[in-house]
Amino acid sequence: MDLSVPRAHGPVSIRLVRHRDAKVLQEHLLSNRTWLRPWEATSPDGAVSLDMKVGIRRLLQQYRDGVGVPFVMEYDGEVAGQLNVWGVARGSLSSATIGYWVSREYAGRDITPISVALATDVCFDQLRLHRMEICIRPENHASLRVVQKLGFRYEGLRRKYIHIDGDWRDHYSFALVKEDVPEGVLARWAEARVPRDAADIPQADRDAAGQ
Repeated sequence: MDLSVPRAHGPVSIRLVRHRDAKVLQEHLLSNRTWLRPWEATSPDGAVSLDMKVGIRRLLQQYRDGVGVPFVMEYDGEVAGQLNVWGVARGSLSSATIGYWVSREYAGRDITPISVALATDVCFDQLRLHRMEICIRPENHASLRVVQKLGFRYEGLRRKYIHIDGDWRDHYSFALVKEDVPEGVLARWAEARVPRDAADIPQADRDAAGQ
């Protein structure tokens, strides 16, 4: 199983992160602070380093340990952001979670939904996982559009779930299991066969999250 080979759809592709990606990723993170800070994971124990060289070493170690898959997202061969598959569990759970960010200059080009679809298909087909989850802050409307486009199923509100932007934040949870997409996530989206209401959030949960 060679996950170093890029997966592509049109001008969008994903591939494993490389050590030499540190410079361009660092530049994106620093130039997009206002854009990214509201959605970035933080630590209740204090500041988290933005040193991408260190970050990439840790991500690749997680990959070697089998608990994560760190991708970069590219557009026309240029790095546009990151997509990380993390929390990989085997055995009876056989699941993982997807997180991502895209540089503001690349927003609005369907890079993220295509990348999420590609990564989910890799996880179902190559990694043989059964369930993929995405958790999103209720205020993050751009990310909510991603799960709506791809038909991830809404599964509930998680209160104070992840430490984001300096505090514990509520998240909406969305997921797909392998049986939901026998044809693949990307194929279902490209062929316009995504269920329209799969990611709909009940009003009671919107109210509970202050939305």
